[in-house]
Amino acid sequence: MKAPVFLNALRAFEASARHQSFSAAAGELNVTPAAVGQMVRSLEAWLGVPLFERSASGRARLVPTQAAQRALPDLRDGFDRLNLGFAKLREGSTVGVPTVAVSPAFAAKWLLPRIDRFQTAWPDTDVRLDTNLKPVDFVAQGIDIGVRYGLGHWPGLVAEKLMDEAVFPVCAPSLLCAHPALKTPEGLKGMTLIHDLSVDRSTGYVTWPTWFERAGLPSLETRAGLKINNSAAVLQAAVDGHGVALARSVLVRDDLMANRLVRLYPEVDCSSPLAYYVVYRAECATLPRLAAFREWLQQEVAALGTDGADRDAPKDVTPPAHGTGKPRARSTQSQNRRTPRK
Repeated sequence: MKAPVFLNALRAFEASARHQSFSAAAGELNVTPAAVGQMVRSLEAWLGVPLFERSASGRARLVPTQAAQRALPDLRDGFDRLNLGFAKLREGSTVGVPTVAVSPAFAAKWLLPRIDRFQTAWPDTDVRLDTNLKPVDFVAQGIDIGVRYGLGHWPGLVAEKLMDEAVFPVCAPSLLCAHPALKTPEGLKGMTLIHDLSVDRSTGYVTWPTWFERAGLPSLETRAGLKINNSAAVLQAAVDGHGVALARSVLVRDDLMANRLVRLYPEVDCSSPLAYYVVYRAECATLPRLAAFREWLQQEVAALGTDGADRDAPKDVTPPAHGTGKPRARSTQSQNRRTPRK
């Protein structure tokens, strides 16, 4: 196979066509606009055809020709494949910083309070967290592994269930003391309810109306509530006594154990159809840093009691020998905690 010539010029052409601007393309490629223009002109001279219709005025001063528009999808696909190949070359290394994609709430309420145990086991490995509410492109953004909340189906990714979840009301102990009527579900009438807007309702996420139906109170009238689009902030609002929150069991676990919040109405069973999944690309499954982090997550979950308590800290693991994915048992005593990179 003959290697493509003018590779840098092709990159300059693709970026210029996407931005319809030499200047914007130059900013993306970290070169000068003059350099971008020169590379595009060199490519046009080599091909013997113009690639842009140029205009001295107007918003669209650089418009790809019909021939260029036909070629651009193939070129972009080619660059995507090159990026994937380059990523695979880098992934082949046994060293590096594992990049973990999680939601901001999962990072704050579950992962960060436990991450020092992984870093104790792997003292020479930093962890880079990519926190985002929206799904990310694992290839384009260099993600090794992630934890996602949903139904377990994400195109292009292997999904292994990590934790199921229940949903139930919680409030601050002081709020319960001030409002004894909250000891029964009917006591929610007239209370400020805190709503979590961070999860797509179309997935079947349990909302307050759903919980009321499970509790046998579908017609219960409540006052206007507080709506927040971050699950961690929902729980913090409840901790601060601003109302009763509909909490997700995985995220509220530590707040319950620390008595910052109390669970209301445990007799009402409201399991969520959504769960937490470890996700990664199939071709990366054997990477040592990915395998170690995945096994550590599974060990952390296995060590959690059914009442939400962390039993004795799970056996931490030491890095496997190069080329293996089986860590060795190690003490759980943490020494120096490093802050994961954002």
